[in-house]
Amino acid sequence: MTQSFSGMASSADCGLLKDDPILYRASIVPDRPALFEIATGRELTYAELDARIACCAGFLGDMLGARRDGARVAMLARNSMDSIVLAFACQRAGAIYVPLNWRLNAAELRPILADCAPALLVHDEEFSAAVASLVDVDPEMTVISTAGGPAGLAALIEASLPAAPVIADADGPCVLLYTSGTTGQPKGVVITRRNAFFAAVNFSFVGEIGPGSVALCDLPFFHTIGLIAVARTTLMQGGTLVVSDRFTPARTLAALADRQRAISHYFAVPQIALALRNDPAYSATALSGLHALFVGGAPLTQALIESYLDDGVALVNGYGMSEAGTVLHVPIDRRAVQDNPGSVGLPAPLLDIRIVGDDGCDVGEDEIGELWLRGPAVTPGYWNKPEETAAAFTDGWYRTGDLGRRETNGFYRIVDRLKDMYISGGENVYPAEVEAALASHPDILDVAVVGMPDTRWGECGVAYVVLRPGAAATGDEIAGHCAARLAAFKRPARILFVETIPRTASGKVQKHILRQSHSDETLQRQAL
Repeated sequence: MTQSFSGMASSADCGLLKDDPILYRASIVPDRPALFEIATGRELTYAELDARIACCAGFLGDMLGARRDGARVAMLARNSMDSIVLAFACQRAGAIYVPLNWRLNAAELRPILADCAPALLVHDEEFSAAVASLVDVDPEMTVISTAGGPAGLAALIEASLPAAPVIADADGPCVLLYTSGTTGQPKGVVITRRNAFFAAVNFSFVGEIGPGSVALCDLPFFHTIGLIAVARTTLMQGGTLVVSDRFTPARTLAALADRQRAISHYFAVPQIALALRNDPAYSATALSGLHALFVGGAPLTQALIESYLDDGVALVNGYGMSEAGTVLHVPIDRRAVQDNPGSVGLPAPLLDIRIVGDDGCDVGEDEIGELWLRGPAVTPGYWNKPEETAAAFTDGWYRTGDLGRRETNGFYRIVDRLKDMYISGGENVYPAEVEAALASHPDILDVAVVGMPDTRWGECGVAYVVLRPGAAATGDEIAGHCAARLAAFKRPARILFVETIPRTASGKVQKHILRQSHSDETLQRQAL
């Protein structure tokens, strides 16, 4: 790696941040439950978790040797106790944890592995075939399975002697999170020790997470929500993390309804919140123990918010990203949720936010501009991509590429992605606004709108619509629904019915795939 992300920390705060929070919790509440794994029923106290992390750090030190400082350790695995153990052990050993998106195929994983060049790749047996086709990326890469047996990760950890944490720069990388690829080109977001610490502090404030909290996580640990917002925050605050290796509505509802487990916090993307609500096993009673149901990653429909409110559950919306963690969040308050539909709330406490216009100046209240961020949780940049890093920052402010506005009450709204906005007949059109109008139709289950070239208007909207099972709405009917709610220039020129909308793990629509499919279809029509 040619670029450096060090140099900002003083020796004093390096000492302050050199250790992970498990070490502290194990010293003051050693017998408190730290982790519970649904798939196996295993449970670890903070003392047991600390001891396992120390042994895993010892294993990494022995295996990596002199290369361990800054070495990348990749993991292609579902959520598990040992996913958490390996993540914190990397930090103790001075290595960099790289959780890989197991939804990607081998062709998609190849450039990521080539970019981060891991010294070690740990994988579940489920992904053995993909890993077998990737070992040629680097012949020196060691590959280890999480499966049982003497060569498996668990056995190697248990056979290793514990290692003390290394002293490392607070501004050195400890995690690489590869972006979900809504533009088609994942980038490795550098998360430093300082970033991870303050991102967790921010979510602990907005999520009201403390020592008595019990958080269920079935969102994958390759995403900032699962790994940082839920897992790290809960453990840093001394709560209990309930780990699920996958989301299924029935399993999640059963876990939430388990009064002995007493889950207080659950984070979902909108599609998961909708799947829970529509599952036959759903009941308001199952969710009655929740302090809040957190949602982020994609826009929420007002109908979904109200359905949960009617059942006494605060569906709390927020906005964040791999590059900064939690940015904005609606307060955990029923009135705040009711009075601010569609809002993503107020700024996290340890973050500065600007909304900036095309001229580089801050816009006024209720005016639309790009969100710029600054604070200790904000990434220093992208792995091996100095040009992209430089383009993402202006005068120390991270440019999110998201358009938003600040309302008179201080609450923020995300309008759309800057790159998703299109201009039709000289007017700015924000697809998120059009999607919200379409989503209010009772027959529509899911929808995405993209701007496409148009000879008359410059650009026009194409709506991809997924109907609810058994629904029979026609294109003309949906067009009439839009006409009653949107100005003419905002209405989609074309409505296409599809079986599914391509989305990332965090629920964001992969609009580059839709644009490409539309372009391919156009070329096919022209060839006929």
